[in-house]
Amino acid sequence: MLIVGVDEAGRGPLAGPVVAAAVILCERGIDGLDDSKKLSAKRRAELDIEIKAHCRWGVGEASVAEIDAINILQATFLAMTRAVEALGCDPHEILVDGNRLPRWRYRARAIVGGDALHPCISAASIVAKQHRDRFMVAAARDFPGFGWERNMGYATPEHLTALRLHGPTPLHRTSFAPVAQRSLI
Repeated sequence: MLIVGVDEAGRGPLAGPVVAAAVILCERGIDGLDDSKKLSAKRRAELDIEIKAHCRWGVGEASVAEIDAINILQATFLAMTRAVEALGCDPHEILVDGNRLPRWRYRARAIVGGDALHPCISAASIVAKQHRDRFMVAAARDFPGFGWERNMGYATPEHLTALRLHGPTPLHRTSFAPVAQRSLI
């Protein structure tokens, strides 16, 4: 039976895409899975490699333009749908971290705190966070001064100061209040 875990990374930041991952765990499982936020960066990186080597996985993104056009919730659902489609199979059930679901033709359940309860969701949490973090570290080289290699696009004091001084980049979500109202920062 194909059970898919799905989680997202990047709903709250002011910049960058929202990323979702879908994972079908390998039969042997992966030791040490947990909510990605509870793991060190080093351990997340190790688990990301192991998950990708042994499990079936897919990643989906929704761009900044999509976030601004359809809102962050709908963009998150779009990224989740793309991640499930990237698996290239029809799952029997999808377990999603959170309290809401995209409209799928598959059986699916939303599970609050699911990334700490279901290993397949934990694995998806790790893959999504690692993918998005790599994106933001690379983006920091193109847009220095915002501290994205450290804050991953979240509204830290460093990021807000840079936004006020330099204005938004093409990776900023203009529909998010701190970007739209940067003169108030």
